Order: sequence, then structure tokens, then C-alpha cells
Amino acid sequence: MRFLETFFNPAVIGQYLPDIIAAMWVTIYLAVATVLTGVLLGAGLACIRAANLKSVNFCIIVFADVMRALPPLVLILILYFGMPSVGLSLSAEVVIWLVLSSVLTAFAEEIFWGGLTAVPAGQWEAGRATGHSKFQTLIYIALPQAVRMGIPPLVNRILATTKLTALGSVIGVKEILSVASSAQSFSGSATPLTMAAIAYMIIFIPAVIASHWVERRFSYKM
Repeated sequence: MRFLETFFNPAVIGQYLPDIIAAMWVTIYLAVATVLTGVLLGAGLACIRAANLKSVNFCIIVFADVMRALPPLVLILILYFGMPSVGLSLSAEVVIWLVLSSVLTAFAEEIFWGGLTAVPAGQWEAGRATGHSKFQTLIYIALPQAVRMGIPPLVNRILATTKLTALGSVIGVKEILSVASSAQSFSGSATPLTMAAIAYMIIFIPAVIASHWVERRFSYKM
């Protein structure tokens, strides 16, 4: 009974359930925005890198290496607390979206680029031989194969990055962990944290199941 009273207090659940549900929508919104932005930009940068422009490629490589090396929390704190000093104030939600999207873009670019370099040279040559331009060969022949080869690591990276929305609690984003932590402080009960754990499972367990289906459905077979 003491365990249930601590972690599953009915009164606390009834009081804070609407707030947790609202926070779930914020988490979902940030996660979806991050995935769409990160994957599309990552694919775009990989395609630009395939053009083999040395100066442009150097910038892309530096961006990808820096964003993969720096902890996202450091970037969040720099943008949220540092940028106002130079006259640029960003909302907490925008900061989380920018940082997580940039991190996912960096990883996605490397994943897609690895896939492009793994496409056999004969595929490129066949595309050119049939009258396609280099760009058309990239878009219609090489990129689809690179995407399929990159699905397993990309899916894992997407899941890992979207769960970092919890870092929004540091700068006051009303996502699940932030709301649950505040509720725990006011109620003096661990129940809101249990509700947060359940909320994350409701969101991410279907995402994990869907990721398994995507990996099986679109797995690359030589």
C-alpha cells in the first residue's frame, strides 16, 4: 500500500493528468519537428557533398563533426542564455528544436553520405550511360539505395535524438519531464514522475515498434 500511495496516488494522478497530457503533445510536436527537419537537411547536405565541391564539403564536414562532438545540453545553454547577450532572444521551444534538429542533421548527413559512398560505382556509371545527368543519377538511382542502406542506423539515431526533448526541462519547455518535475515538487509525491515514465512509454514504445517494421520492410538487400 505504501508503494502504491507513493507512485500511483489517485488524487495526484487526477490533479496532474491534464498537465501531463498537454506536455505529451508538446513532446510529440518537438519530436516530429526535429525528425522532419533533421532527416531532410541531412539528406540534402549529403547530396550537396556528392557534388564534390571542396570548400563546401569542408564546411559540411566541420559542421557534422562539431555537432556530433558537442553535448546537446551545452548547445542548448549557449543558445538560450548566451544569445540574448548579442541581441538575439529565442524561445525555449525554438532553442530545443534548433539544437536537436542540428544534431540529427549532422548524424543523418553522415549516415546518408556513408550510404552514397557504398553504392557500387557501376550503379553511377549505368545511370550516366542511360542518359541521366549526374544529379538525376544521384536522385533517382544512388540516393534511394543510400536511404535504404542507412535506415537501421538512422532509425536508431532518430529515437535517441527525439528522447532528448527531455532536455527542454532545463530551460523551461513545458514537455513531459519539466511538467512532471514541477508537479513532483508541489505535490511532494513521486506519482508525477511515474506518470512521466508512462507518458514516455506511450509515445516511444509505438515508435520503437514502428522502427522495427520500417527496418524489416525497407531493409537493403544486395
